[in-house]
Amino acid sequence: MIALGNSNAKIKVYIENQPPLEPYQSLNYCLPLEKNDIATIAKETGNHWRKIFNVYAKLIFELSPQSYESWQQLRDLSLLQKSSDQCLVFSAPLLQQKPNELTIIMGKGYAAKLGVAEKCDWLTPYFAINKSLNIIICPYFDYRQLNNQKITQLATLIKQLS
Repeated sequence: MIALGNSNAKIKVYIENQPPLEPYQSLNYCLPLEKNDIATIAKETGNHWRKIFNVYAKLIFELSPQSYESWQQLRDLSLLQKSSDQCLVFSAPLLQQKPNELTIIMGKGYAAKLGVAEKCDWLTPYFAINKSLNIIICPYFDYRQLNNQKITQLATLIKQLS
């Protein structure tokens, strides 16, 4: 698994691309981030990766708000770190039943490219699920595609499948 975060996470988010920096471009394992890595990636790569991390932090905060004062604090103190329960995966998911693991595929286009989109039931134009494989397809982690209202919808789907 090529990923950032905790490889034992119960929820794994799959994305088609990787940060355009070393060591992320040459990863061949799961790398937990360190405290300032997200800020460094965002500073060196621009708005795109900052948005991904911010949306991811908002989602995790929505799922467990009591743990942190704000989604920003969650992002800065624990997102994708070794002690977290998150994983951002850059390799394709294995399409097999994993009862204790939830797969989230970021983007309808990526899901179609993987051949997963047609194996899911589309609940809305933005969200699809496959209950037997524990898969959710959601919009890309960008403010315009996965706004706060859709983050809440995604969190609700995650709670239903978890």
